[in-house]
Amino acid sequence: MPLDLFAGIPVVDYDRALDWYERLLGAAPSFLPNATEAVWEVAEHRYLYIEVRPADAGHAMQTLFVDDLDSWVEGIAARGIEAAQTETYGNGVRKATYYDPDGNEIGLGGAPV
Repeated sequence: MPLDLFAGIPVVDYDRALDWYERLLGAAPSFLPNATEAVWEVAEHRYLYIEVRPADAGHAMQTLFVDDLDSWVEGIAARGIEAAQTETYGNGVRKATYYDPDGNEIGLGGAPV
């Protein structure tokens, strides 16, 4: 059975969030379903989306595992966003953590080097 994933992130200000996520993900949204949502396909059948929901903003926690964490972190930095923290777990898995303007946590994980 195919599996699709839609991971939502509530935001306060659509335009501000759209700009930030375009810089974080390095691309414009894959599609815009309506005036208050933007959706990025981050892998086949796996989507990250923002939606204007002010009462819920700042409470999302998402982690994307990527093939080349260092390249992602460098690309994001080149687009003006720095990781709030980076860490390496006991098993060698690495993580860079970012916070959007509303305080939502977006982590990027990578395999040990």
